[in-house]
Amino acid sequence: MKQLVVFFLLLIGLASCHYPREKGEVSVVKKNTNMEVYADSVELERLPIKDSYIILPKGARVVVAEFAVHPKDSIDSVWVKVAHTQEVQGWIREKELVKSFVPSDSISQFIHLFSDTHASYFVIIFSLFVGFWLFRAFRKKQLQLVYFNDIDSVYPLFLCLLMAFSATIYESIQVFVPETWQYYYFNPTLSPFKVPFILCVFLLSIWLFIIVTLAVLDDLFRQLTTTAAFFYLLGLLSCCIFCYFFFMLTTHFYVGYAFLLVFAWICFKRMRCSMGYKYRCGQCGRKLKEKGVCPSCGAINQ
Repeated sequence: MKQLVVFFLLLIGLASCHYPREKGEVSVVKKNTNMEVYADSVELERLPIKDSYIILPKGARVVVAEFAVHPKDSIDSVWVKVAHTQEVQGWIREKELVKSFVPSDSISQFIHLFSDTHASYFVIIFSLFVGFWLFRAFRKKQLQLVYFNDIDSVYPLFLCLLMAFSATIYESIQVFVPETWQYYYFNPTLSPFKVPFILCVFLLSIWLFIIVTLAVLDDLFRQLTTTAAFFYLLGLLSCCIFCYFFFMLTTHFYVGYAFLLVFAWICFKRMRCSMGYKYRCGQCGRKLKEKGVCPSCGAINQ
């Protein structure tokens, strides 16, 4: 319990990291940012002309041109001028801009696609279907799956733990400092430097996830046939997807930190046991902790 409290307080401390605003910066969107309309349509005002509007359809591309602050505006004091063409330009409140536009940057586009509700539902259903199908095949044909009948490598289980950790950090940002994630969404970067500490941890976990994925592929195709490796990868993908959505959902209700600690303990215990095998049976190839009779085939190893 003490470790859980320390871990929880540490995450709250990390979540206190905000993006430092540059001098004179009034919006989360920066000048010259390229964006496209995500809503069905967007209404721009031709200020200072009153009751004059421009309608932009879905998919229309614009660039952020100018900012203005209207302290007397009770809805939103920050207004943003966007330009579709040299002739088609108009003003929109920042709140409406954030809801109706998506940055054209590839990182922002990926974040938007990955966080889309319909895409999330599809991914969850697909992972559950594949996981259930593979588990049935595993029981009938003894396919190799992560954790249950794993390959001789600690990387697959470590990959699942990294996914769980990344999901926990991501949802912590959403819960404690959503404005930090919003700023990152409109000003994305793959570099873990010059960003708030909690974003630095999140980006480092993503880079480490990519590196461990390459290590998994290297171990996998050295130990299994192409067909067996394909089914193993399907199972590993389903496990990672399940970890992502499970820890993201539970962290939203503050119980994900306890689940992460338990999952980390299970993973490290299993990885420690996997690294404790020093020998292999000379007849069947099964890993052995010590020399002697093989519990699988009965061969004597000296």
